[in-house]
Amino acid sequence: MIEFEGVSKSFWTGKQRKIILDQASFRVDLGQSLGILAPNGAGKTTIINMMAGLEKPDEGRVSRTSRISFPLGFMGGVVNKHTATENSRYVARLYGLDPDYVESFCRWLCGIEEYFDMPVGTYSQGMRARFSFALMLALEFDIYLIDEGMPATTDVEFNRKAGRILRERLQNATVVIVSHQAQTLEKFCQQAAVLRNGQLYIFDTLEEAKQLYDYQAKG
Repeated sequence: MIEFEGVSKSFWTGKQRKIILDQASFRVDLGQSLGILAPNGAGKTTIINMMAGLEKPDEGRVSRTSRISFPLGFMGGVVNKHTATENSRYVARLYGLDPDYVESFCRWLCGIEEYFDMPVGTYSQGMRARFSFALMLALEFDIYLIDEGMPATTDVEFNRKAGRILRERLQNATVVIVSHQAQTLEKFCQQAAVLRNGQLYIFDTLEEAKQLYDYQAKG
């Protein structure tokens, strides 16, 4: 479970204060995947980062009682000067998992061959995305946090394998996904919310959320 209690978060843009959340209270229960619709710049990534514990609220409290993933695509725990081998084994130890298993799983899923033994800092953007996604899928969580859907890779085989594994994981897990496109949420969520001007409006169905989101976009 993830619970926000009276959470406020804002940033100073240099010209004005940008409000991300204003006294927001809601919770994500296990088995109740949530999709959040928000236009670009509304604070989607900030909310995901607060759920993961990567950012703190200005006010209020964020509680977590489950195994919660780092955001899909997050590379903050990866050291660029180390190889994917070294990084995968280090992260495995952090989570109390078998380093041999995590390394072999990531090697198989990434499919980057000899590059797996080269420093991550030398990778292309696509290779980094594949490694970060493989690392997340190697670890099992109760709640998966996804920012704007699958990472952008041009490798068809990777997308096929990773998508199949993610769907298997989500049969027994909960997902929170944020996006500016409703179709990104359709595969994962029934319950949905709309983030607008610091307010989070939660609906029982994605269709209800889409109606508000489309109406506000026209306005």
